[in-house]
Amino acid sequence: MQVQIHELVGTVHEAAWLPWAVQYFFLIAVSTAALLLALPGFVSGREDALPRARRGLIVAVTTGIAAPIALLADLHQPFRFWEFYAFTNPTSWMAWGAWVVPAYVGLLLGFAWAVHRPLFHIRGQETWRLAWLFRVLSLGGAANGFARYLGVGAAVAALGILAYTGMEVAIVRARPLWNTPFLPLQFAATGFVGALGVMLVLERVLGHEARLEAQLNRYLAIALAAVAVLGAAWLGLALSGLSPRHADALASVAGFPVWHRIALWGAASVAVPMVIALVMPRGTGWFTGLVAIHAAWMFRWTVFMGGQAVPKVGSGLYDALLPGGIAGLMGVIGTFGLWLFLLIVYTTFIPWTEAMAPRRSLPAARPVSSF
Repeated sequence: MQVQIHELVGTVHEAAWLPWAVQYFFLIAVSTAALLLALPGFVSGREDALPRARRGLIVAVTTGIAAPIALLADLHQPFRFWEFYAFTNPTSWMAWGAWVVPAYVGLLLGFAWAVHRPLFHIRGQETWRLAWLFRVLSLGGAANGFARYLGVGAAVAALGILAYTGMEVAIVRARPLWNTPFLPLQFAATGFVGALGVMLVLERVLGHEARLEAQLNRYLAIALAAVAVLGAAWLGLALSGLSPRHADALASVAGFPVWHRIALWGAASVAVPMVIALVMPRGTGWFTGLVAIHAAWMFRWTVFMGGQAVPKVGSGLYDALLPGGIAGLMGVIGTFGLWLFLLIVYTTFIPWTEAMAPRRSLPAARPVSSF
């Protein structure tokens, strides 16, 4: 009898997706979801919807600026971005993203400028030391009716962001955990969870309104319920064998106890804030908001970094520890620090509390300040 021995040899290699990618996918999802949550309030112009819309716009703008910076850091050198334009591949989702991301950021900033333009105009007429800056920002006018068109364009680009960020990961056939049709939907749903979490935290920081807190908690419960339904459907398809893709994805991690703990932790991160948001929507924004941010960020960390720890061949798991350098922990902290800086600048210098719905008439003049 002839015996054959087949040996699989693995090689040590750097992770293709670094923590910078986790930051980018988290921040851009939060930004697009926050814009989609803010836009209806500005379009309708209802006074009861504007507080939510204003906080949503703050989140959308600040995370929308920080996200591409994290993306450029993940490319290691910015000029690699040029290759997407010089050598465009129309069949690549990543190449499409190179066009969608600048379009989204530009339209988002244009929409935010248009919404604030009437207040820029009024502040520019006052006699204080920064009035000249607001005169420049207003471009000599106060009309903002065109904000609707910029908002619609930004919303379309936001949907494009949600589609491309999910699909560019889901098409990777070499990793069963990524190659599932549910992944883009899970990215989008957890993006809304993260956006509402940030809005709940800002609601407590920038001025507490019990009614707004309860409203945001109800929206958060809906988003968490969507995440739970998607997760249950993913698991059901995997266990039933109806979908070979989902069965392969589950089989790739089912044998590792650490993944069992990750699954339990993820389920708790969804169930606990959802129950609290439904039962006690007032006075719990700090807790539900922070847990929601954690859940959205950890989902992306698990998918990207945890997914790369599952070997394509061989047994066991690769080490996927968070390094302490600029490409690891310091990069994560630095990105959140950048977002915090943008948040401080926005809320300090931009009259966000008076942002109004698009209209063509000039708002009533304010008393002249002598500051």
